[in-house]
Amino acid sequence: MKMRLFLGAMCGMALALGSASAQQTNVRVRGTIEQVDGPVLTIKSRAGEEVKVKLIGDAKIAAVVKAQLSDIKPGSFVGAAALPEQGGGWKATEVHIFAESMRGTGEGDRAYDIGPKSSMTNGTVAPSPSGKSTMGGAVTSASGTQLTLDFQGGKKTIDVTPDTKIVSMLPGSTSDLKAGAGIMIPAATRQADGTLAAARVNVGRDVAPPM
Repeated sequence: MKMRLFLGAMCGMALALGSASAQQTNVRVRGTIEQVDGPVLTIKSRAGEEVKVKLIGDAKIAAVVKAQLSDIKPGSFVGAAALPEQGGGWKATEVHIFAESMRGTGEGDRAYDIGPKSSMTNGTVAPSPSGKSTMGGAVTSASGTQLTLDFQGGKKTIDVTPDTKIVSMLPGSTSDLKAGAGIMIPAATRQADGTLAAARVNVGRDVAPPM
């Protein structure tokens, strides 16, 4: 009995360590495409390093294009990266408006890496209590321009300021992957040979991905 308990505990530890190791292999890549060689992208990261990333399977490509506050409507599916505000609340550093065909992408609220205690929230813009929209079509409250995002399991209200970067996310193609284009890969997986593999990338079409 003691031996079975010991073996069970060891198996549990191995599974936990394996899971942690798998999670550690997922990395975000931000930078500029230097070269495209079939499915392999050579990227100069924001830190100045050269990184090779191979697109695997039917990789999803999202094109990032310029947008503005008036493009955000009640019912839009958006992603908002935000930082905590003094005294409570959240301030958006960027908002990504997804094409309707991309609705549901990354839905939810999670920690992000743009600053201490930052978050990324993907959800549907809720209508204002009065049913009206003001200031460029964004849903607002009495306290100013705000987006209330509904997602499965919760909701979150985020302030939008004149400094908030706003872009649209559209279905892209391999033609968007070219030298000089800004790119952001949300979850690349490190391979045994040190290269990275990715099944989804965001590439700038007329603007660098702010995320």
